[in-house]
Amino acid sequence: MSLFSIFDIAGSAMSAQNIRLNTTASNLANSETVSGSEQQAYRARQPVFATVLNQANQAVAGVQVTGITTNNAPIQREYAPQNPLADEQGYVYKSNVNPVEEMANMISASRSYQSNIEVLNTSKELMLQTLRMGQ
Repeated sequence: MSLFSIFDIAGSAMSAQNIRLNTTASNLANSETVSGSEQQAYRARQPVFATVLNQANQAVAGVQVTGITTNNAPIQREYAPQNPLADEQGYVYKSNVNPVEEMANMISASRSYQSNIEVLNTSKELMLQTLRMGQ
């Protein structure tokens, strides 16, 4: 494993956490949306991560996002006959986004991103100190 592969691994992790943060932001932005049917209601989304292995020696080479899954939690139905999106019975359908879960997810993703930045900075500093040893 190359000494420089740490930058690739941390970079791929930061990219994955960026997607996680964007997905969480989208979920939070749509947490209070309503629609006229259960099928059209916004459903929370979550990225799926997978480990990338180096083909030569099966060592970890990073992380990738393999897809985005949709939360299958039930959609909330609310009686609001005055709402222009209400169906024939007067119901609107709210998204299944849990804002508390999403905020915890955002904090976790943000801290993971920050941790990877620290890995990069520490690795860079160790490489610089190694180069200075020969002086």
